[in-house]
Amino acid sequence: MMHQIREFEKNRIVHLIVSILLMIVSALMQSYIMQVFMDPCNLLSGGFTGISILISRILGLFEIDFPVSAGIILLNLPAAILCYKELSKRFVYLSCLQFGLVSVFLELFQFDPFFDDRTLNVLFGGLLWGFSIAMALRAGGSTGGTDFIAQYVSNKIHKGIWDYIFIGNCIMLVIFGSIFGWVYAGYSIVFQFLSTKAISSLYQRYKQITLEIITKDPEPIIETFMATCHHGMSIFEGYGGYSHSKIYVCKAVVSTYEVQDVIYNVRQTDPKVIINTYHTANFYGRFYQKPLD
Repeated sequence: MMHQIREFEKNRIVHLIVSILLMIVSALMQSYIMQVFMDPCNLLSGGFTGISILISRILGLFEIDFPVSAGIILLNLPAAILCYKELSKRFVYLSCLQFGLVSVFLELFQFDPFFDDRTLNVLFGGLLWGFSIAMALRAGGSTGGTDFIAQYVSNKIHKGIWDYIFIGNCIMLVIFGSIFGWVYAGYSIVFQFLSTKAISSLYQRYKQITLEIITKDPEPIIETFMATCHHGMSIFEGYGGYSHSKIYVCKAVVSTYEVQDVIYNVRQTDPKVIINTYHTANFYGRFYQKPLD
């Protein structure tokens, strides 16, 4: 079933439509979370959205009205222009759609708070915020701002840097706490921690899996593997303790999002094949990372 869904999504028009719908849902979720969970508890999100909120609140101390929606656009557009040549055009367009819609939705909609309890607001808000960002990333875009930076760096080093983004957000929250109160900054850090962990769990483009494929005939396996992804494969000759016959161990490292396609195609080629997978903590050397569409 999952393979049929993947094949359906490979249609470029369908894939684009699905991506646009996901970006719209992500933007609507973020505007909802900001009004329902964050505003009642005076929470600060990370990235450029958080900076926009911080600027708006600081200027509010001087009775200057600065809409958060305007800050989101003003901060994100320069980053989008700078990354336009370095990152996928599709990625930049979808990201601009997302943060542009967040700005529009904040002006159009007014959502009422859901919980009175601050702890529940932090827990649900943080997890849902991370889910909304992961949704945008899985769609092939982002929520803009630091996501542009994260994708650019991750493409260079083939490793996610969300933990470093979290540290940068904590620095911003220290500034926030020194002005508006450490209690709000503390809750905001928990909010950011939960959202960061949600992103790391749900978006695994830069995580890697080691495959061990055991077969008696390696050539069809090699051919199928090479046709599925652009990675190398090492073949080791062995001896089956149960079958008492020669076997071959085909070993390769692939990205997490490629695993299901590889397993499906290999098992279609050889239904009797044995496949073992395990997580790769670190990979050193040349590793092909499929570029963003």
